[in-house]
Amino acid sequence: MTETYDVIVIGLGGMGSAAAYHLARRGQRVLGLERFTPAHDRGSSHGGSRIIRQSYFEDPAYVPLLLRAYELWEQLARDSAAEVYRLTGGLYVGPAESLTVAGSIRASRAWSLPHDLLDAGEIRSRFPNFAPEPHFIGLYEELAGFARPERTVAAHLDLAAAHGATLRYGEVVESWRDTGSGVSVTTGSGVFSAGQLVICPGAWAPELLADLGIGIEIERQVMYWFDPVVGSRKFEGDPIYIAENDDGAQIYGFPAIDGPDGGVKTAFFRKGIPCTPDTIDRTVHPEEITEMRTRVRELLPALVGRSLHAATCMYSNTADQHFVVARHPAHAAVTVACGFSGHGFKFVPVVGEILADLAMTGSTRHPIDLFAPQRLVSL
Repeated sequence: MTETYDVIVIGLGGMGSAAAYHLARRGQRVLGLERFTPAHDRGSSHGGSRIIRQSYFEDPAYVPLLLRAYELWEQLARDSAAEVYRLTGGLYVGPAESLTVAGSIRASRAWSLPHDLLDAGEIRSRFPNFAPEPHFIGLYEELAGFARPERTVAAHLDLAAAHGATLRYGEVVESWRDTGSGVSVTTGSGVFSAGQLVICPGAWAPELLADLGIGIEIERQVMYWFDPVVGSRKFEGDPIYIAENDDGAQIYGFPAIDGPDGGVKTAFFRKGIPCTPDTIDRTVHPEEITEMRTRVRELLPALVGRSLHAATCMYSNTADQHFVVARHPAHAAVTVACGFSGHGFKFVPVVGEILADLAMTGSTRHPIDLFAPQRLVSL
């Protein structure tokens, strides 16, 4: 006998867990299907921390969504009684004309976001661990910080279940189809039907959403944790940061957030290796650690003591590095969220809200025209 629900959510990582929560909270009968365990480390929603910020150098059009996301981060923290995010301030450093700095300034001014502009000397004085090049400048944003991805996913899943959602783990989706009156989803354990389907496939988008024809590329990325030569406590009060050098290469990182033995996390931004979820090399090699140490030493010379550990994750990149969040153009009963291109986690709460809107009413009050999949078909 086929089990029937109002909405099926495929994928319970960052976006899917938020969608399941918002749908269940609105009284929908929700089935969530996840191929791994809750808050797992096999996709893109792990690694202990993700940057949240509002001075958005990628495009000022994201800022309204970020303002709503911040409201929902606070609501999630309150409802879950968990520290799912923390504000530490954020520092964006590089040449004045760099995307990191110029783009952050553009977004801040477009939306009247509070910020401070600092020259290299002011950066060194205010944040002594940082040693920018003399010609670099920085934008400091007090309302930046980080989210805890595993805690966020767990909180959304717990709240979804508390509102009545059925969540099934170890369920690999084999196929889905539009039945004309709804949707049917087949897994290894059975067939499930619903009026609506929300697909949040992460790095499995090329497999589950091949019919969109949008060419999402999966990349292996690496996160690194170093033990500062001056001890982690010296880094506890630092801001999150994104830094771009004269060659346009970006790195990012965090303060010490995991105690005296937890080290300090840093990584390259958009320096990945193409892969698939089945072929990704999850071993981090010594030469990769050396390359990261060499690069981050340029900005934070006291950070690069011994390597404590490193971990891989995956980016799902669209051609223009903007998201895909929309009703499926060929299936009115299907909503999709994918291609978050390495900068999506800060939007998790508001994307969950948008997906619930789209699944239940077919529209949303949030500005998502930028995320229509049709823009990518000819790219």
